Order: sequence, then structure tokens, then C-alpha cells
Amino acid sequence: MWTGVQFTGSLGARASQRWFTHGWSPDWHVIWYVVPTSPRPGAPELEWNVAVERASPTSCTYWIKVTNLSTAPVSFEARYAVLS
Repeated sequence: MWTGVQFTGSLGARASQRWFTHGWSPDWHVIWYVVPTSPRPGAPELEWNVAVERASPTSCTYWIKVTNLSTAPVSFEARYAVLS
């Protein structure tokens, strides 16, 4: 298993945006997670969902939609873990 940060981003209050990352092997089991880097205690700040495109026989593209649940801007890291 290996892990890393694929990209960083920020969203305004209650905003959503979709990012993509391409060139991932379809043989890998990749987990995506998004972690706020601007602390705000008391409630969840972000939610995300991931969609997958089989771009070619040898490549996958991941589409990651991030939504800011808070009433303030939030910065974050989009992280991955390759399990196999």
C-alpha cells in the first residue's frame, strides 16, 4: 500500500467543485479521501464523492466532487491510498 496527496484545493462557503485525475492503472484498488486543512471545530466541513471513468484499456480517470458544508471558506487535501 502507498499513500499521497494528489492535489490541494479550496472552496468558498457552501460551494461545490469537481476535479479529475487521470492515468491510474485499472488494476489498482484506489481509495480517495478529502481532509480539511483549515480547522473549524464543531461540525463536518466537507463531503465528497468519487466517480470512475475507464478512459482506455490501460487507464482510469477519477472524478472527485467536493462540497463545502460550512459557512466559511475551507482549504483541503485530496489524498489517495493504493491498496493493491
